[in-house]
Amino acid sequence: MTDAQDTEELAGSLLESIRLFIAAARTARPQGELSASEIAALIHIRRAVETTSGALARLAGISPQAMGATIAALEARGLIEREKDTGDARRILLRLTDAGREVMDARRDARAAAIARELGRRFDAAEIETLRAAAPLLARLAEGL
Repeated sequence: MTDAQDTEELAGSLLESIRLFIAAARTARPQGELSASEIAALIHIRRAVETTSGALARLAGISPQAMGATIAALEARGLIEREKDTGDARRILLRLTDAGREVMDARRDARAAAIARELGRRFDAAEIETLRAAAPLLARLAEGL
């Protein structure tokens, strides 16, 4: 096999492994937690710091009406707030509330704890060190995509 074939094979293997990891991490959530669409909206709002409902709908590939229902549910739970844009009074900006930030932090912490439990249960010290070394490499790979 050539170096190019090895690299392509590795790329396919990494892609599949990462896909499985993400799918498992997404399904590991407590009962009564937010829906997938609510979580996605919160993630986008947190990354953008402030955004609009229309921008979220475009990112999610759904209608503004569908996003409106998601936004209304998040607002009813006190996780986001709406505020008029000081630069353009026609625009309504969405921001996380303190409660929204707490929910997102707790969600991240719960997933990290679940991953840590699995590392402790299913991996030996050498494998954990290999994963520790791979983590920044995967981050660097993601930055380049």
